[in-house]
Amino acid sequence: IPVSPPPLSLSFTPGWMCSPSRAQVDFSKRAGKADGYCSRILRAQSNRKDGNSEFRLRVEGDPESYHPGSTYRVTLSATSPSYFRGFTVIALREGAEGDKDEDYAGNFQIIDEEETQFMTNCPPAVTESTPRRRTTIQVFWTAPPSGSGCVVLKYGSFSSRAVCYKSLYGDATDKPLLDCCACGTAKYRVTFYGNWSEKTHPKDYPRRANHWSAIIGSSHSKNYVLWEYGGFSSEGVKQVAELGSPVKMEEEIRQKGDDVLTVIKMKAQWPAWQPLNVRAAPSAEFSVDRSRHLMSFLTMLGPSPDWNVGLSAEDLCTKECGWAQKVVQDLIPWDAGTDSGFTYESPNKPTSPQDKIRPLTSLDHPQSPFYDPEGGAITPVARVMVERIARKGEQCNIVPDNVDDIVADIAQEEKEEDDTPETCIYSNWSPWSVCSSATCEKGKRMRQRMLKAQLDLSVPCPHTQDFEPCMGPGCSDEDASTCMMSEWINWSPCSMSCGAGIRSRERYVKQFPDDGSICTLPTEETENCVINEECSPSSCLVTEWGEWDVCSATCGLGMKRRERMVQMPPADGSICGAEVLEVEKCMMPECHTIPCMLTPWSDWSDCSVTCGKGLRTRQRMLKSPVELGECTEELEQVEKCMLPECPIDCVMSEWTEWSECNKSCGKGHTIRTRMVMLEPQFGGDPCPETIQRKKCKIRKCNRGQGNSDEKKRRKEQREKRRSKQGRTEGTSEHPGCRMRPWSSWTECTKLCGGGIQERLMTVKQRFKTAQLSSCKDRKEIRACNVHPC
Repeated sequence: IPVSPPPLSLSFTPGWMCSPSRAQVDFSKRAGKADGYCSRILRAQSNRKDGNSEFRLRVEGDPESYHPGSTYRVTLSATSPSYFRGFTVIALREGAEGDKDEDYAGNFQIIDEEETQFMTNCPPAVTESTPRRRTTIQVFWTAPPSGSGCVVLKYGSFSSRAVCYKSLYGDATDKPLLDCCACGTAKYRVTFYGNWSEKTHPKDYPRRANHWSAIIGSSHSKNYVLWEYGGFSSEGVKQVAELGSPVKMEEEIRQKGDDVLTVIKMKAQWPAWQPLNVRAAPSAEFSVDRSRHLMSFLTMLGPSPDWNVGLSAEDLCTKECGWAQKVVQDLIPWDAGTDSGFTYESPNKPTSPQDKIRPLTSLDHPQSPFYDPEGGAITPVARVMVERIARKGEQCNIVPDNVDDIVADIAQEEKEEDDTPETCIYSNWSPWSVCSSATCEKGKRMRQRMLKAQLDLSVPCPHTQDFEPCMGPGCSDEDASTCMMSEWINWSPCSMSCGAGIRSRERYVKQFPDDGSICTLPTEETENCVINEECSPSSCLVTEWGEWDVCSATCGLGMKRRERMVQMPPADGSICGAEVLEVEKCMMPECHTIPCMLTPWSDWSDCSVTCGKGLRTRQRMLKSPVELGECTEELEQVEKCMLPECPIDCVMSEWTEWSECNKSCGKGHTIRTRMVMLEPQFGGDPCPETIQRKKCKIRKCNRGQGNSDEKKRRKEQREKRRSKQGRTEGTSEHPGCRMRPWSSWTECTKLCGGGIQERLMTVKQRFKTAQLSSCKDRKEIRACNVHPC
């Protein structure tokens, strides 16, 4: 009987703009955890509005119905100028919720593995292999058998690589946690690998104090939430994220009683990235059981405002009622929502009101060290590996044990005595854990070590854990309350530029006490300092100290220097005795680099200048083979050099305009001046003249008068008239005029560098016989204050 082909229905969901990013989301990626995950994707799709025509899902041939068992090409495309970077395509029976395997219709086939792959957490769905810009993808879909009914093909795409977490995972309170059906207990080892380095995250990388804080966490039940996406940070989470202190969080964990099975603690890591052949990655062991099958931990990325990484409620119980063999996660930083800084070393800026915990993205702020204008995925800063190392009690897993499960259990059997054979190579014992008793009642504490190599498989290796009795903090003489401090950072500048002042320096807490107590060692100290002790008028005046140069070493002990300048030499001509150069030691984080063989330093090169301040360099070469590892030692050094001061020539101002002629008739002169702007120094060219004179002639005096005898006669007549009148006010060179005496000289127009003075003689009385042109006021001009400024 021919089967009537059921119709094919397409449902478009262009409003769903998010897809999972396996590199960014700190949730399980193990196959077999599709339960609940696929339905979350479908719920996210159904919450979006239709109507976006930028994207189109097309089945080849545009059939109105499918033929059971036939294969079709399915294409997802974007219309120009739109594009998408990621996508998800899923086939679902009409009306199904996606909670059961039978809800999914047909099967997808991958055409191009470089473009598409099956989603890890939701195997029926197809997603991108690599998030990148694209306009089309294709997959094959094989229709289900007859009787399957209508099928809905759904898709989702995102056109920015910034991940929208909330739309995919919902609020933190909606995250489903299934009851565990496993039996017995399991023991795990968690290992933290810090991948945050200047090489992987070069932008604004903090060389001085980069580190991971002490790791704190626990194995717990689903009734306890240590931290979660979308929730608010507790005081313990805040102290870890902002200060790197695990003390408050450990206190919160221990207050949860039976909801917590194991407290997880690992030491801080200074610097943040270390080669594994130099120091082992931090690790710790913990246990889980049926009621407490979740694991969470947290560590601060430092320095930072409130950034951290970790796992939240990682479920180690499988749906097959067994214990997960291994979990590996790449981690990106999260924002605890308690500080609003956006760079590694932003000043404290508390967030009020407090924000929810969220992952950092590459579009948070242009000054963020993770900023990418294209919204690219943040490169993971760490990786965590959780490995099962033992199981105890009767197991009830549905899937039979494989060889790896059996070998892992046998290898971790504990013995009563520590009779370590020579064929077993162990790491050193870790520090003792916190005592299980918080009071003076007897408890126990644990230490552990790692089996690094088993040279003879026929000889079993003993246990990796050791226990001993203990009491709570302060109850025993040997109280493990020691803080591990960093070296002191450099001294600050003196608070006074002349006389007695104060300077200070700081250090950091590298490791808090193992017993959870507060670290009481000082992190700052001050001391008196004296700058130019006498500070008398005969002392020289110096500028403030400049900034310290970068430490000469990138790790370990180095040197740094700073300078200041003589602003005014002593008035008595003596040499300034104040220090103008300071050199002191500087301590960077411990060096954990592979030793490398180097040639001796070459001689210093010639100074880069012929006079004054310049630079000179020297080099050395790498002798050890590259195969031994990357050598981080510097191969070139640059330092300042000083040669005799460069000659400075005299600098003059421009000439002034020529002055008026100093005579009102006959021959006179006019002048112009200029100033010395800068005296010559260090053998520079001397200063030229500052005053210039030139002749001037306005007109001939007494033009139109008779010969000299006539002039003499008229002069005698004028003198007779003045004597008759008894006037003695003054004489005049102008016939027919009575002149007032010369006025006083005016003040000089300049204090130095050449100025001008002038004085006036005015007409007091003009006789009727006088000509207008020969009887007028007179003015004289002369130079003054011609000495240099």
